[in-house]
Amino acid sequence: MENKISFVISEEAKANISKAMETIIQNLPGLVNLKAADRRALPKMGDKSFSFVSKAFEYAAQNPKIVPAFLDMAEFEKDTVGTAELKKVLISMHQLVEKLDDTTLLTGSDALASALVFYTALKGAAKAGEPGMKTVYADLQSRYPGHSKGTTPANPVVN
Repeated sequence: MENKISFVISEEAKANISKAMETIIQNLPGLVNLKAADRRALPKMGDKSFSFVSKAFEYAAQNPKIVPAFLDMAEFEKDTVGTAELKKVLISMHQLVEKLDDTTLLTGSDALASALVFYTALKGAAKAGEPGMKTVYADLQSRYPGHSKGTTPANPVVN
């Protein structure tokens, strides 16, 4: 069995990560969580829309006579600049999340492969009458993901 990755997070690293996350959250005090319905109801800004918004802000700033009195230019600027800055942070975070997700997938795959090797050995030990192994096997069998009695999937998927 090939172990594809060996990954350990030290206690110091865990503390540093926790502190760094707190720092990020403290430095982004305006972050919000939206309800699913609220997210669906809002117009979405992609790359093309962002370009449109940025240009619209530039033109509005250069042509104040055309700006309607009810359009708050200071808020327009805050939202436009804020979006640009948040997008920079978001890109970095997406890259980090992708690495975290891939590494978690790989470490989980290694752990599951090891568990399946042990499970197979345990099953043999239980069948051979090794003392106490039937109880251990029964416990693991009840926890086996997607396992119905009498079948063992070749490539199990664990949720």
